[in-house]
Amino acid sequence: MADTHVVEQHVLEQIDGYLDGEFDLATSLAIERHLEACPPCRTEADSRRALLARIAAETTRFAAPDTLRHRVLRVIAAEAGGSPWPARRMPRWVLLVASFALVAVLSSGTTAYLMRGNPAPGVEEQVVASHVRSLLVAGHLTDVASSDEHTVKPWFNHRLDFAPPVSDWAAQGFPLLGGRLDYVDGHTVAALVYGHRRHLINLFVWPDGAARPQPLELSARQGYAVVHWSDGAMVYWAVSDLNGGELRDFCEGLRGGTPNR
Repeated sequence: MADTHVVEQHVLEQIDGYLDGEFDLATSLAIERHLEACPPCRTEADSRRALLARIAAETTRFAAPDTLRHRVLRVIAAEAGGSPWPARRMPRWVLLVASFALVAVLSSGTTAYLMRGNPAPGVEEQVVASHVRSLLVAGHLTDVASSDEHTVKPWFNHRLDFAPPVSDWAAQGFPLLGGRLDYVDGHTVAALVYGHRRHLINLFVWPDGAARPQPLELSARQGYAVVHWSDGAMVYWAVSDLNGGELRDFCEGLRGGTPNR
């Protein structure tokens, strides 16, 4: 029992680096296998992943000047006892929280961050922001990268309290690229990633609390096409820089539920 506890503690100490993509493939796979077999460690990993997603989803960020960045790094180094500890080795959630807090103290009128003070953004705004963030933040597009639906779908087991429908539409020109956890409208949701030529599609899925089917609705926001619908069991939001007609056609196929093979 003592040895098992040591192994679990060792994995817990590596979770932040694992979530930040800092380890090589062999180490990441070893941690992944342990998380699959160890519910306490898996719960802790999911909690930290959800915290990262929530911090990213619920903050509005503004570009800070280099002078502010250097001041933040100096404060972090001072708090670490002057040690030249590389910032990338610090847990990402610690850096995010520390940086946001320091920005609040150090920034002047032109550089600030906003958290809970403003009205909560609408769902459409949130999914577009999550789509953009997945493209800009290194390693954030997928937590599990695979074109095999039988790999991606089981990955969500034990990470969500619902089973998102996962299918590959490669035969129609929309191959499945993988999936990840995200945070939208107060929910931890499934984000399925599809490709089409040089374009990427984020499909956000979570249970429909209203249990009312809704037809496809196509809209545009910030230059992105957005399609929203519900089948009465799940809510779907698709976002892409594809033209609206192509994205709608893809979603019509998804709603039909029978990919061409």
